[in-house]
Amino acid sequence: MQLRKTRKIHIGKLVIGGDSPIAVQSMAATQTQDLTATARQIEVLEKANADIIRIAVDNEKDVEALKILREKFPDSTWSVDLQENYKLAPLVAPWVDKIRYNPGHLFHLEKDKSIREKVQFIVEAARENQCALRIGVNCGSVDPDYKEKYKNDSTEAMVRCAVDHCQMLDEMKFENYCVSLKDSDSDKVIDANRRFAAERPDVPLHLGVTEAGLPPEGIIKTRIAFEQLISAGIGDTIRVSLTLPNDDKGQEIDVGRELLKDISEGRFRSVPENFLDGLNIIACPSCSRVENDKFVDLAQDVRKMTEYAEKYKLTIAVMGCRVNGPGETDDADLGLWCGPTRVNLKKGTETLGSFSYEEILQQLKKEVDQMILEKFDALELN
Repeated sequence: MQLRKTRKIHIGKLVIGGDSPIAVQSMAATQTQDLTATARQIEVLEKANADIIRIAVDNEKDVEALKILREKFPDSTWSVDLQENYKLAPLVAPWVDKIRYNPGHLFHLEKDKSIREKVQFIVEAARENQCALRIGVNCGSVDPDYKEKYKNDSTEAMVRCAVDHCQMLDEMKFENYCVSLKDSDSDKVIDANRRFAAERPDVPLHLGVTEAGLPPEGIIKTRIAFEQLISAGIGDTIRVSLTLPNDDKGQEIDVGRELLKDISEGRFRSVPENFLDGLNIIACPSCSRVENDKFVDLAQDVRKMTEYAEKYKLTIAVMGCRVNGPGETDDADLGLWCGPTRVNLKKGTETLGSFSYEEILQQLKKEVDQMILEKFDALELN
């Protein structure tokens, strides 16, 4: 396994980068304001020995909940996802060790301000509170300007966005940051991180396959990317994003540590023959943005219901929230993104309708059957 060349950065008491051990993180999948559920989730992840726990903060009530939780867990290493509200940075920074911002979300709020002004605002909040930053670039929410400029190479759009944001932070004399470039396609994750590491070998990388989905497929997708990258000295922190019930989220940490151990000891597992040659179900990991706990059961039901179509090369995306769901289902043949009481069904970028959780499986099956007939001139009867 090649040695990493990244600089070291500090996330609270944790040091990543260079010759530091690769850190394993996960995130609380609960509504942050539900103090009992979120405390339980943190306890589950601490018991699994998570190095970093990410918590979502979307508004000032979440910030107040964060303060209360910090009193209960003073020694946990926490990262916060700002989602679309960058103005929360100075409010959350005193209570956490790292702030993650998504460049693709910065254009939503205060559109009269430049991206650079918004980044400067986040940087100053982090600097004042000795917080690390993560520039988190996701395939489904790439900055629209980069998406348009590199419309024929979505991976390059992600890489160029990340590199440019690194340049901004460097010019602001802020070095305590890392980067992530995530996609639901393992090969694109490998490609994006290789390209970035070649250009900025000094910047620590957080690795993950977003929306990897249900085990065991989600574990295999993650292993494909991690084996190729970590063995080449690329990767300083990792996240295994699996669609799991809240009480089982510790499995993400267990799987992550098992993968790291296998790679360090040279145990590379071959990918099953024809893996992903047929049906591919993408599902996001449950998180605090999920507005209905039925989402995890729905993802499992979709997989079971579509077993009859497993030989057909189709992608079905099951997303748990309205933040990432609409965009991150665009590249799937069929996409579902879940709201509090309804599930939105898409065919590519086209919205087909909104259905109750009880109706959606029957409607999805109709669309799968129709797509098999259209794309493969066949009809599977089930």
